[in-house]
Amino acid sequence: MVPKAKLASLGDREKARIAAPFHNVRRSPNSCLGRGAIASRARTRKVGPFSRSSIERRVSLSTGERATYVGIDVSKATLDVAILPTEEHFVVANDEGGIDGLLDKLAERVAGVLVVLEASGGFERPAVAALAASGVALFVVNPRQARDFAKATGKLAKTDRIDAFVLARFAEAIRPTPRAIPDQEAREFQEILARRRQIVRMTTAEKNRLGASSAGAVRGRIKAHVKWLEKELSRTDRDLDETIEGSPTLKENEALLRSVPGVGPVLCRTLLAELPELGSLSPRELSALVGVAPLNRDSGTLRGRRTVWGGRARVREALYMGALIASRFNPAIKEFYERLVAAGKPKKVALVACMRKLLTILNAMMREGTPWRCPHALNS
Repeated sequence: MVPKAKLASLGDREKARIAAPFHNVRRSPNSCLGRGAIASRARTRKVGPFSRSSIERRVSLSTGERATYVGIDVSKATLDVAILPTEEHFVVANDEGGIDGLLDKLAERVAGVLVVLEASGGFERPAVAALAASGVALFVVNPRQARDFAKATGKLAKTDRIDAFVLARFAEAIRPTPRAIPDQEAREFQEILARRRQIVRMTTAEKNRLGASSAGAVRGRIKAHVKWLEKELSRTDRDLDETIEGSPTLKENEALLRSVPGVGPVLCRTLLAELPELGSLSPRELSALVGVAPLNRDSGTLRGRRTVWGGRARVREALYMGALIASRFNPAIKEFYERLVAAGKPKKVALVACMRKLLTILNAMMREGTPWRCPHALNS
């Protein structure tokens, strides 16, 4: 007990400490000290891969409804659909009628739905277009990323039903940011460009077969096929030209990109079709998205060699040729390349750095809407 005279001379903080002698004692959940206070302040923590995150709780509280996560495994004929947290599963046909049925099932809860699909070689496009038009939040995930997520959660088996639930779990755990879906004009442009790549590859394959063939009849047919492919390539290029001429946005962006030395029609049109994020991301984000950012491989005291991998291969292929030409004819890229080689960098490493620098320049130009201006001309 503290004497009353001494208690009267103490301040409010000291009085509170004396009145609650266990205030500073660290209590465990099983402690009998201050049981009522502990019960009111205790925090519960759910353990396991499917516990709700703080982000989901905030969304649920703000919208007044529980978030719904939908995973769709796409095949040529069917769409396997899994819905969390209700654990629903159903299969619809991958056609107009089946997609309409899917939209009807999701219509009552569009506001709180996040749908995740895998890129499936183009079979997902009708469903993606219909879902995007209906206003559903949508994310198309790379199949490698989805498969790695499945392995990380212990799902080694692979069926359409399992894959659908894996995609739904992916949506629930990762909550990826929905991306803008290309409009009809952009999708047509992408398909024409994809067809051009196919024709170029077929032409290369046929020319290789021509070099290995010795029979006169076979060589004649191969030559006829190569001639037809070359005509088809010119017709496809004409289709691309007409598509760009018919779109003011594509026409303006192409003129902007083509003003840079080293950026030809193939690189320009590949960027317009395959990299719509150009001009809207930071240089680091864009480099990682394309796959030209150096990635660390460190562990403990080990400092591994930086490498580039992943990203959008088609953009990287076109960007490689563009950087190769720019390293010879673009003054800014040429000076940068020569400086790296003089510093002892391998030529391939220096060329990848030029790819990243060229991409950064194009990103800044698209963001600001200004054409290319040579740094040497500005300094003179």
